[in-house]
Amino acid sequence: MKKTKAESDELRPEYRREDFGEMVRGKYALRCREASNVVVISPDVQKAFPNAQAVNDALRGLLELARATGLAKGPTRGTRKRAAG
Repeated sequence: MKKTKAESDELRPEYRREDFGEMVRGKYALRCREASNVVVISPDVQKAFPNAQAVNDALRGLLELARATGLAKGPTRGTRKRAAG
């Protein structure tokens, strides 16, 4: 599809390039990556879990087993930390 004159990559006359400051490619990429909690699992593992709930349930069960056998530390499922005082 060809660009028309109105769709050109040029700035409009009322704008000047120096009004926008320095442009940096990927300026927020690291922040986005750190804030993301997406985990990609292998296709063979995906076949065993039909949805996110199934994955979470399996991982919670594994954590409970690890805590029960002393292999992992931390609060168990359904417990809350008590407030001091």
